[in-house]
Amino acid sequence: MEDYMTDKQFTTILEMVKMILEGCKDLEEANEKVDKLLESQKAEIKKRTKNKRGLLFC
Repeated sequence: MEDYMTDKQFTTILEMVKMILEGCKDLEEANEKVDKLLESQKAEIKKRTKNKRGLLFC
């Protein structure tokens, strides 16, 4: 099955990218911001997917 992105989803993603890039002096700073967001998102997903025994479901 193929997944398709709607125009609204695409627009939302581009708006979020624009917010991340605002205020960045260079590409390195933008990469650091994105990396921090990815790390925090991964931590949040891990936290939500732990069961009562502390095991992760993948």
